Amino acid sequence: MTAHPSSNRYGHVVRTHLSFDAALERAREALKAEGFGVLCEIDVAATLHDKLGQSFRPYRILGACNPHLAHQAIEIEPQLGLLLPCNVVVQEIEGHATVSVVDATAMLGFVGNDRLNPIAAEASARLDRVLARFTE
Repeated sequence: MTAHPSSNRYGHVVRTHLSFDAALERAREALKAEGFGVLCEIDVAATLHDKLGQSFRPYRILGACNPHLAHQAIEIEPQLGLLLPCNVVVQEIEGHATVSVVDATAMLGFVGNDRLNPIAAEASARLDRVLARFTE
């Protein structure tokens, strides 16, 4: 499978040739393999349909958390829960599943606490490996 990776200031994106459902399942499996649990799953299309009567493309937000890393970070910065969990987005764009992961280094860099840097780097490395599973 050929995937097309890209990045922006707050995350990394890969466009796949997988179906939406296959990409969603692979994302869940990859997160689990990297020690993340999915705390919540938001079906944006269903929410927009239910609340606004609007149709929208398949779009899910997986709120992922690595308990070990989250615990370390919250011990250092008690209000950090405002920036958690680490989100992974699976959406369908032009018939292809696109998977995005947050850049934890950029997100936690916003806090300005250097003690979070190693935790952010570890979270980012794990999330990058999640995304790499779409380029294999």
